[in-house]
Amino acid sequence: MPVPRVAIVGRPNVGKSSLLNMLAARKVSIVDPTPGVTRDRVSALVELTSEDALSTRLVEFTDTGGYGVYVAEDGRYDEVGNDLASLTDDVEFQIAEAVENADMVLLCIDCQAGITPQDQEIARLLREQRLGQRRTPGRRVPVHVLATKCDGPKWETHALEIAALGFGEPLMCSAANNYLRRSLVEQLHDIVPHVDDERAEPEADLKIAIIGKRNAGKSTLVNALAGRPRVIVSEIPGTTRDAVDVRIERDGRSILAIDTAGLRRKKSFQGAIEHYAYDRLKQAVSRCDVVLLLVDAAEPTSQVDEQLAWMVQRSFKPVVLVLNKWDIAEGRKNAKGQSVGPEAFEEYLRKEFKGLPFAPIAIIAARDGTNIEETIELAFDLKRQAQSRIGTGELNRLVRDIVERQGPSSGSGVHTKVFYAAQIRSEPPTIVLVVNHPDLFKPNYMRFLENRLREIVPFGEIPFRIVVRAKRRDEDGLREPDRGREAEGTPARDTGTIDAEAVRAAIVSGAASDPDAGAPDAFALEGVSREELEEILADLPDDADAYFEDGAGDDDEK
Repeated sequence: MPVPRVAIVGRPNVGKSSLLNMLAARKVSIVDPTPGVTRDRVSALVELTSEDALSTRLVEFTDTGGYGVYVAEDGRYDEVGNDLASLTDDVEFQIAEAVENADMVLLCIDCQAGITPQDQEIARLLREQRLGQRRTPGRRVPVHVLATKCDGPKWETHALEIAALGFGEPLMCSAANNYLRRSLVEQLHDIVPHVDDERAEPEADLKIAIIGKRNAGKSTLVNALAGRPRVIVSEIPGTTRDAVDVRIERDGRSILAIDTAGLRRKKSFQGAIEHYAYDRLKQAVSRCDVVLLLVDAAEPTSQVDEQLAWMVQRSFKPVVLVLNKWDIAEGRKNAKGQSVGPEAFEEYLRKEFKGLPFAPIAIIAARDGTNIEETIELAFDLKRQAQSRIGTGELNRLVRDIVERQGPSSGSGVHTKVFYAAQIRSEPPTIVLVVNHPDLFKPNYMRFLENRLREIVPFGEIPFRIVVRAKRRDEDGLREPDRGREAEGTPARDTGTIDAEAVRAAIVSGAASDPDAGAPDAFALEGVSREELEEILADLPDDADAYFEDGAGDDDEK
């Protein structure tokens, strides 16, 4: 389903990235005054509303690198001496690709700085159709000028002076304070060219976040999936900074691949840009369906690999451990002179990533496309597992059978009883057990219970939650005020706990005709409020920031 595309171009520091973030109403592109921050094409789908609010259009806006200056004056070389100016051709190629594929170009000019020689040069290239028209000579892409940093009425006169570039009366806005934002959205709604069969872009069938340490091959994998150089690939570590969304159609299915910045320890971060990149990485994990954690087969795993694995584990996202660069590692010999095969690598990864024993392992070579199709199919399968449910009747029988065979021990002869078990949600699958003594369900027993369930449930290769709750908060089950309410015929309630009898009655009622019927919608269960279930789901924190602090370890590499 085609969507109009708009390329945002201009020299560095004119506010292109801020403009994209303003239009998308979220932090898509990294904003920093350092020249050369944006290198790849960073895109976002934006819904534009007409002036009368009766019409909306979905448009894809693409932020590009600042044309003409690709490194800071004192930042040509990174901390290990790599010449960042060598990325110039790659950045210009990505700018040209954005213009080539666009239906309209927005040329951004800083109205407070006025028209500069760089602005005039970019305008000339666009006017002569020499920026991005390599493959389709003669194709004319409409260009509109946008005056950025128009922070108030006093700057509107300066903005109008930009009409001297010959692209008509400029649009104007300020991303810093949203001045004229509404007017800009309405104008863009009207002037963005229509494309054939224009409709709303459907949700992707699969969203994958590709994460890993620096130079693990993430961008190479994205380009192999896209079938074209969609993101910059370089031997220079840290080339990718933004989280870049790449939409791909394969075999009639849509995939959103999110390329992320390569990570390293926080103590090694060089300025705020890497902190922003880390934040985009966490957002990518949060909004994806499946994580592909790339591990470099040519190097030993590092502490950063393990920290990323722990981040994914805490996010409860399905994950594939992807061993990349197999074309380099295949046939290598160990200390005994024996060739190391896939089995040895699998054993090594299981030992290194003990927190992800359930995650499937894929061995690929992104550079030549080996095993990529199979890895994507595996990711689709993990998404299906995350969406699956197990019937309440079946789950109750499984859990009770496990607990009766080997229940948690108390040392004092206390008998454990499971009142009921239910899967209350999917993505991630979450199972709630209401028991008489939740304090007996220690971490060791919970791991045992999870492992036994993983052998039976239809989501054995993904993380799932098991939450244990008491039938009542106090030992007797009812407090004095509740006894009075129950005598009046009102169901007993206890703030922050679950009315087990009411829930069990609702589940039994919902499964009466089919003992294996799925649990009713969690929030529709009588006696359980949304706040109570939100408390259940809030048990496990998802923030992995602590694991990247300076005190987390001594070295990046083991």
